[in-house]
Amino acid sequence: MKYLCLIYEDESFWAKTPKPELDGIMLDYRAFGTTYKASGNVLGGNALQPTSTATTVRVRNGKVSTTDGPFAETREQLGGYYMLEAKDLNEAIQIAAKIPGAKTGSVEVRPIMEIPDSVLSENAAAVLSA
Repeated sequence: MKYLCLIYEDESFWAKTPKPELDGIMLDYRAFGTTYKASGNVLGGNALQPTSTATTVRVRNGKVSTTDGPFAETREQLGGYYMLEAKDLNEAIQIAAKIPGAKTGSVEVRPIMEIPDSVLSENAAAVLSA
């Protein structure tokens, strides 16, 4: 099964943490990625730019609107993610617990919804014929 691990942290942590400590955390992330990519558990992942660079898009009544930043104000912001392959939720949780961000923030583990191609094809055909 595939799981998305969403890493949430307080962005101010990165600004106020001394460089040597940040370097250590980045080494921990590199070690995590290397280990779990080699095992086949990590399929991919990325760090995200700060929320100050984000744009939220909404479409209401056919009109597009944008706002700066994320929709909700929270103590922790989405800072990155990993896509995992695991045999079950328990294994995904055990891997997520090794993500360095779990020590200073939180990691949300969410199963990926697998949608068969046949369902997509049926829905596309229905939309095109409407």
